[in-house]
Amino acid sequence: MKERVKKGYEGAYSDHVRQYDELGYHLQDRSARYQLEGIRLQDMQVLDVGCGTGALAQVAFENGAKGVICGDISALMLKKARVKETAKGVNYSFCQLDAEGLPYKDGSFDAVLSGMTFGTLPNQKLAFDEMVRVLKPGGFVCVGAHGPEHYWEAIDASFRCINKRYILGYRLEWWPRTEKFVRNLLEQAKLEEIRSTRIVWHNDFENGSAAYDFFAAISASWWYAKFPPDQIMKDSRKTRNYFEQNKINIVTDDIVVASGYKPKAGEL
Repeated sequence: MKERVKKGYEGAYSDHVRQYDELGYHLQDRSARYQLEGIRLQDMQVLDVGCGTGALAQVAFENGAKGVICGDISALMLKKARVKETAKGVNYSFCQLDAEGLPYKDGSFDAVLSGMTFGTLPNQKLAFDEMVRVLKPGGFVCVGAHGPEHYWEAIDASFRCINKRYILGYRLEWWPRTEKFVRNLLEQAKLEEIRSTRIVWHNDFENGSAAYDFFAAISASWWYAKFPPDQIMKDSRKTRNYFEQNKINIVTDDIVVASGYKPKAGEL
């Protein structure tokens, strides 16, 4: 799954992902602001795991972070983040990385953040344990995850249209995660002051085509990984027409956020 997602977010299966910011940044920005609402990161060195094009990193800086390393498995996402954030005059660092094996020493960061990345990780517990490992004692960790209803209309419509022979088993390894599941990750890591919450939004698009374009861009159409190239184009057109004809204008965002603190030295 990891390699499929990486290739998807580098545009291997659909050109929609190249419009990731144009079509989907409003969602990323809104999710990031919800995730870090009221969180002070004053003078902290922060790692953003699965940074995408930098929405969470931007809010981290607005909330006082001294420095942010933006890390992502996709070179295209990092390129977009670098271009965008350089234009804003913000000095980020960038690193292509695998969330399940972070290239940093124990206790390297004051805070580790991850926004809406967990649904793309095959071993979510390993990835979370890695985030805690690179966190300093007393440091803060906050993750955002896809909830059970996330994009359900778009997923249902897409799976009604595309050739099932190429996607059997995908749904079992992709999303959803309940608030209880995400909270349990923090509890198993023995974090302190654990908080969790869930929010659901409904995005109302002008028409079905606009809803499909948004979904295809933000999800990178990763499920086309096993499709022959000529079949991808055919199924993509069929799915877009289905959205339009059936007036699938609503796409649900379901977001689970959980945070906590690593015990200080002597409390471990």
